[in-house]
Amino acid sequence: MSEHRTIGIGMDYSPSSKTALKWALENIARAGDHIVLIHTQPHAGQSAQKQLWEEEGSPLIPLKEFQDMHLQVQYGFKPDADILAVLDAASGTKEVTIVSKIYWGDAREKLCDAASDLKLTSLVVGSRGLGPLKRVLLGSVSNYVVLHASCPVTVVKAA
Repeated sequence: MSEHRTIGIGMDYSPSSKTALKWALENIARAGDHIVLIHTQPHAGQSAQKQLWEEEGSPLIPLKEFQDMHLQVQYGFKPDADILAVLDAASGTKEVTIVSKIYWGDAREKLCDAASDLKLTSLVVGSRGLGPLKRVLLGSVSNYVVLHASCPVTVVKAA
């Protein structure tokens, strides 16, 4: 199979999302794939640039730009240094293209939007492992995404 796949990975830098990223890179990523880290922020804030992207999300951000220290100012958050090291290594050893996209709004809805907008082949998300009562009270992002995404979804439990 020589056609490339586009694999989305929900990333909020929680232990479960880091586990999901590492699992995806180790188990399903192959040469030629496009890996899209999908970040969600609660709201766009006051920046005119962020407000412009609020509905459709940011443009795709290449890994090299994503590693830039000015990212925090431009997009409103700072990536985890350990994850950047993992991504940098994977882009070379696995021969995958890694980009990021930031959405503002409800994580459940925006992950589903990303699956459609980016025409993902598959989506990988982490699970916090909430019990039944907490899942009912707090809601489960992974459960919602499994039920509503337009592509296959893999849920990876935190170790």
